[in-house]
Amino acid sequence: MIKLTGYIDVPADRVEAISKALPRHVALTRAETGCLSFDVTPDISVPGRFQVAELFTDQKAFDAHQTRTKSSEWATVTADIPRTYQIEDLTE
Repeated sequence: MIKLTGYIDVPADRVEAISKALPRHVALTRAETGCLSFDVTPDISVPGRFQVAELFTDQKAFDAHQTRTKSSEWATVTADIPRTYQIEDLTE
């Protein structure tokens, strides 16, 4: 299994657009083959920060997710926003 955890810090002027695009991004990801869980939630202690937690069955499923999102509306809306993520292979 591949686990990704971390966060994205969204500038105040982009929070509304990101919040609007988020439900579709979550729904599309959760529908992907191999997605076990996918959550992106606002951090209550840091304004503009969204906590990210993903779990995929294997590297192939995770890679397919990464490929799909590169050409998605989510990629456009979040372009140039730095992410802080840790990726772990839980099968090792």
